This record gives sequence, structure tokens and C-alpha cells, in this order.
Amino acid sequence: MSERTVAFALRAEAYARLMPLHHVAYATRDVDATTHFYEELMGFPLVHTEVQALGESWIRHVFYDIGPTGDGPGGGEAECIAFFEFHEVGEQPGWTTDVSAGVGLPFWVNHCAFRSTAEQLETVRARMTAAGIEPAMEQDHGWCHSLYYLDPNGIMVELCVDTPGFEPDPAEAHRLLGVDPLIEGVRPPMHAEQA
Repeated sequence: MSERTVAFALRAEAYARLMPLHHVAYATRDVDATTHFYEELMGFPLVHTEVQALGESWIRHVFYDIGPTGDGPGGGEAECIAFFEFHEVGEQPGWTTDVSAGVGLPFWVNHCAFRSTAEQLETVRARMTAAGIEPAMEQDHGWCHSLYYLDPNGIMVELCVDTPGFEPDPAEAHRLLGVDPLIEGVRPPMHAEQA
């Protein structure tokens, strides 16, 4: 392992201790369908629900445990994906829950990726197939294998299996921020046919 990789790993370890993901939140119009998808199909238990009445308006905020950083569900420091279901809290007419197509982007751009083992990926695939849900796409990125589904809210979720993952190279990552993609860009067979 290179000195740069070791330094990156130590920095990443410190960051994970100091600021892990608590939760990421999206909107839903159908909390029952969302619960079925995340709890029963993805395998993320519903661990917390808040309900607030605001005059004639209301908010329901639900949290699904995606994996503990501590002692797990019911204790420790769970990391969650969360959803808001609401009524008359300032939403605009015709609002949408998807985070890509609703703003004019290809459906695969904005998404939430979950680190997965090959066994977990196949377990979720079997549950989805049994429920009649087909993958939106499947992709071998070279450094990981990904299986993608659209949740009931139109949000792309990715199950990502490192194969073996990528070697951290911050200097090259920063260099590539400034290159012309049409000159130095790699042309993998991904996303072009889905765009």
C-alpha cells in the first residue's frame, strides 16, 4: 500500500469517527409503499417515526436503519435513509418525489448507493423479483458491480459491491477535475443507452 493510500485511509478513518452519515431524507407521497420497499424488500428496518400536527397541516418523518455505526437498531448510532410524508406545509402544486427526472435529468444521475456484499445483492434481487420489480439497470464499473432499482418515489437506489473497490488517489482525482472529458474521458459502456 502506498504512503498516499495509507494517509488517505487514516484521514477517512478519522472522518468516519467524527462525522458519519446520520440520515439522508427524501419526500414520499406514499409512506406505505415506501415502507414496503425499504423494510421488506431492501431489508432496512423502520426504526423511528415522528408525527407533527401543524394546525391543518401535518408531517410524518420515517427512518429506516441502513446499517449501524454502533450497536445497531434500537441502540447505538444507526445510519438511516428517511422520508417525509406531509400535507400543506408549503409544497408547490404538482411537486414530485423523484430527484432526477423531476428536475430534467436522466433517472440515474441523482441516486443513493448502499455498500453491499454479493450475498446481500442477490438476496435483495430475489425479493425484488418475487415482488415483480425488475432492476432499472445493472452495471459492472470495473471497480464495483452495481444493481439499480427505482423506489416507489422514483428515487434510484444502488446496491454497490466492491470488486475490489478503487484505490484512493486524491492527487489524480483532483487532476481529473480540470481535464476535458471529451479528450481524457474513459468511454465505458455505461449509461449511454439509459440516457
